[in-house]
Amino acid sequence: MTIAGKTRRVATAFACTECGHETSKWLGRCPGCEAWNSFVEHREPSVRTSLATTTSSSPVEISQLTVEHEPRMPVGIGEMDRVLGGGIVAGSLVLLGGDPGIGKSTLLLQAAALLGDSGRSVLYVAGEESASQVKLRAARLGLSGSGLFVTAETCVESALSQCEALRPSLVVIDSIQTVHSETAEQAPGSIAQLRQATMALMRWAKSTGVPVFIVGHVTKDGEIAGPRLLEHIVDVVLYLEGERFSSYRLLRGVKNRFGSVNEVGVFEMAGDGLRGVENPSEAFIAERAAGAVGSAVVPTLEGSRPVLVEVQALTSPTVTPAPRRTANGLDMSRLLLVTAVLSRRLSVPLAGLDVIGSVVGGLRIAEPAADLALALAIVSSHKDKPLPGDLVALGEVGLSGELRSVSHLERRLIEAERLGFRRCVLPEATLHRQRPRTGIELVAVAGLRDAIREVFQ
Repeated sequence: MTIAGKTRRVATAFACTECGHETSKWLGRCPGCEAWNSFVEHREPSVRTSLATTTSSSPVEISQLTVEHEPRMPVGIGEMDRVLGGGIVAGSLVLLGGDPGIGKSTLLLQAAALLGDSGRSVLYVAGEESASQVKLRAARLGLSGSGLFVTAETCVESALSQCEALRPSLVVIDSIQTVHSETAEQAPGSIAQLRQATMALMRWAKSTGVPVFIVGHVTKDGEIAGPRLLEHIVDVVLYLEGERFSSYRLLRGVKNRFGSVNEVGVFEMAGDGLRGVENPSEAFIAERAAGAVGSAVVPTLEGSRPVLVEVQALTSPTVTPAPRRTANGLDMSRLLLVTAVLSRRLSVPLAGLDVIGSVVGGLRIAEPAADLALALAIVSSHKDKPLPGDLVALGEVGLSGELRSVSHLERRLIEAERLGFRRCVLPEATLHRQRPRTGIELVAVAGLRDAIREVFQ
């Protein structure tokens, strides 16, 4: 602990690169996350503090506090402002993660250029590129660059000194793994460096009221590289998701201290950068062929936004001793559950068939409401019979073949009706809980067997 007028010294310690668990000696297996050979040695520098310079605040009753409403700063990109809750909050620290090449730097450069065009000044700290490379990327995107300042700096103290001199409206750090602090002795990207650099940026943002965006690399599991402490420090955590060979991207918020995390922004990668998709449902089902076998449409929820997506399935005789199950954009466990229920409860002969399930457009569906659409697509492919073109289906499939209710039914059906669909197959239990006020015809069924019977009459 810190004693007035004395120096606090921390001996050599070891920290887990997966979960950040610290220990005084090296361990082969982390007791926190049970990862093997994940401990890395690090040292923390000596810190001299004094109680005379430490300020403390007295407890205040919440009812006696007065909070002034601070307006948000809109970025100018509608889909991004939606996820942020209406704009950027002053003094906030925002972490943006995503796979390499997914468009993180492109999105932030576009946002910074729009703020610069509106008369504000933005400082772009490029730790991975030179200033000329950023200029070339801005020219390729058709950005003017007025009000946008760029510096190729990897020292966080030097970057903050430039921020003090410029006093911009927004600071972008690209990326946090390449920035190092002089107070830590480790290499950039290490646990101690990530902690020190992020804490320095957080203290500066809170003290000056200038928001800071930092780009974070992700691991092979899709999580922000480094300890989970990094996500606890920041105010907002955003993920940019999507398949690299698909043009669509989803900006998803997993943490937001100033708003909801139930909003999702949809973008399309074009030659001039990322464009917001105002009507994602129409875009995802625009190329759906009429009378396609093994195709079903399900109204899903991406955050609080209903999105209609096409689920496709293909069954084919296997050429291997064990039939394969392949899921693209679907949860593999849900595909295995649906195929098992069809085989065991409905006697659909899938034991000798390969089953492939896919979501069109490069999206990923995790909610169980897509189970019924997936099951109907599999049966459609097996029977070689198409589903009606004006039909949507939603419902969770249970292990006994029953259909369970889904949430926000009316919101989903309004979106389906707006795009021209006239019928919806859904669980009976959903209508017991809520009666949607839409003009779409509702086909309520109790189980998966009844749903197949109604669809394939």
